[in-house]
Amino acid sequence: MSDSASAATEPACGGMSRERFEEYITLFNNNDPGFIQFYHDDVVLELGATSIHTPQGIADFYKNVKTYIRESLQITQFIADANGIAVELPSEFGCFKDWDDSFWGRPIKQGEVLRIISFVLYRVEDGKFTHIKSARYKMVNDWQQEGFTL
Repeated sequence: MSDSASAATEPACGGMSRERFEEYITLFNNNDPGFIQFYHDDVVLELGATSIHTPQGIADFYKNVKTYIRESLQITQFIADANGIAVELPSEFGCFKDWDDSFWGRPIKQGEVLRIISFVLYRVEDGKFTHIKSARYKMVNDWQQEGFTL
């Protein structure tokens, strides 16, 4: 089976195709507030010990974060079943304004760039995320050594 034929028959994960997931990442990377359309009303985002509830809660969280950094995500591994999606997401955080109380647990200074690889699990129902669990796998100093192109 060709790649295009297998992509056409790829199951939608809880009602979300890979193509639709890629649209979400594109909106997120572009800081387009439309990314919240992908969240159920009762969505929960877990970032380490922090839990953020509702699409508006997530939008408010990222509105604050993105006053300090530009975040870019890249999908390098996409795995799905009938109920959800698991991805490997190399991410680059470029700081353009000093962030004294960052979620990194330390101040981040203008010009600093942090690169991490995260594993993220998305529970999907009716084509929207109901639960997102994000875990940092490792910090990366050299994208090229890791094979990424962000």
